[in-house]
Amino acid sequence: MPASPKPAKPLLLICGDDEFAVKQRAKQIYQQWSEELGGMDHEIIDAGAANSGEALKALARLRDGLQTLPFFGSGKVVWLKDCNFLGDERTASTQAVTETLGEIAQELKDFSWGSVRLLISAGKVDKRKVFYKTIDKLGAVESFAGWSIDDRDWADQAETWARRELRARKKEISDEALAELVSSVGPSARLLGSEVEKLALFMGDRGEIEVGDVTAVCTRNKSARAFALGDALGDRDLPRLLRALDEELWEFKFDSQRSEIGLLYGLIGKVRAMILLKEMLREGWVKPEGDYNRFKAQLERVPAAQLPEDKRYNPLALNAYVLFKALPQARRYAQAELVEAMDLLLRCNQRLVSSGLDEGLILQQTLVQIASQPKGNKNA
Repeated sequence: MPASPKPAKPLLLICGDDEFAVKQRAKQIYQQWSEELGGMDHEIIDAGAANSGEALKALARLRDGLQTLPFFGSGKVVWLKDCNFLGDERTASTQAVTETLGEIAQELKDFSWGSVRLLISAGKVDKRKVFYKTIDKLGAVESFAGWSIDDRDWADQAETWARRELRARKKEISDEALAELVSSVGPSARLLGSEVEKLALFMGDRGEIEVGDVTAVCTRNKSARAFALGDALGDRDLPRLLRALDEELWEFKFDSQRSEIGLLYGLIGKVRAMILLKEMLREGWVKPEGDYNRFKAQLERVPAAQLPEDKRYNPLALNAYVLFKALPQARRYAQAELVEAMDLLLRCNQRLVSSGLDEGLILQQTLVQIASQPKGNKNA
């Protein structure tokens, strides 16, 4: 989360999809304001409502908090915390909540702020609604959209954030270890913050974090664990590949949002990355390199104008560390083998969609065909 300037206005809304960043920033502002104003009158109102009744109770407390003058100190901070009825949720769309928010918006326009400050932290907000427009006009809004796997620079943002958090704990981390940490966690600030804290505790008095430390204590989240399957395929390690597949299929029993198709798309992405690396090696844009920093420097010199705009076929749209790990793996397959692997995965996709066979068995057969092929021409 980038450092933000101290808000100059007494009314502030902090919102966005990045729950972790929103909570961190809101906590920071609440502490700043409380210290500046002093006293004991500050009030935190839990606005995480399960229904319209709870939302209305939170809004009633907000009204009371704003109207109750501070008895001690020079001012008062009111924090409407974790508000979940400012977007398009069912609770937010009820007539009573909508009308009450509209009334409070009008009250904020007429409010004499003086020594009172209002902080609101929320998830998604509907910018079309009167309440949001009023805050945006009278006060300030800070939005944290969060990282997305579709953003080309999400990994760079995550690495910058993690390094800053580790330095705040008096820890340094090597570039390769940092890349391993981010690729293990994926685009989640909340999980990354948890792993940073875990790493710092694990290190004790040691100040320099290396790759071994990351692999020893950090947990791969659901999106990142699929990398283990892709790495086993890239390494052409059939026993490890089948074990990783079994682990993934077992996880599906407890997570209905995941599917064999999603797993297949991850494998397609891995094979595509190796094909793209083959081409980059053939063009002389990159050379085999065991040092991550030197490899990243090679990527910066790749002529971007000669690469396709479509992210699926542009190697520079991939995480640099993912490419770095795939570099030696690409040499385990001949170019023709990788092309055939893509064809096998395409046919696997068709069978998963149209066949009545067991999905796990279809994936297993496909991976065996790919990884157990002759390993000749590794440098082709």
